[in-house]
Amino acid sequence: MATVNLSDYKPLHINNADEFSIGIVFSEWNDFVTYNLRDAALEILQKEGVKSENIKLFPVPGAFELNYASMQLCKERKYDAVISIGCVIRGETPHFDYVCSAVAQGIKDCNILTDTPTIFCVLTDDTKEQSIARSGGDLGNKGVEAAVTALKMIDFRKNLSGKKGNIGFGHS
Repeated sequence: MATVNLSDYKPLHINNADEFSIGIVFSEWNDFVTYNLRDAALEILQKEGVKSENIKLFPVPGAFELNYASMQLCKERKYDAVISIGCVIRGETPHFDYVCSAVAQGIKDCNILTDTPTIFCVLTDDTKEQSIARSGGDLGNKGVEAAVTALKMIDFRKNLSGKKGNIGFGHS
């Protein structure tokens, strides 16, 4: 179990983030967690200069539905990145294992079957308290990490396509 805040944010200083378009798919299930993750991701994207009108929010009922919605957004090719936000908390049945595995595989599929980076921001915790700690509590907010990851993957993709990168890491 993590014992430190893993979400310390250091500004990336992106030059043209105002041109980025990002889709955020978020689960309404466990909204006491997912809305905090969504809001933290939004805050970081806006701090880095992504225009509010270029960030589109797409609620879905639960974590399992993240796969379908994320893949549809990737297929549209309108977004530079998609962030998939959810929270699955272990219960008394194996349902947790099936949902977590399916969601992880679905987000992986978005990444290998499309050209759109899709960011996995799905908490898979044993307890409600663990989820709260990772969505704005003692251990930070994974939404921050998802936003930073999305921006870095957009930069990675732009570097591959021959467009000038923005962030300045990993360049020769």
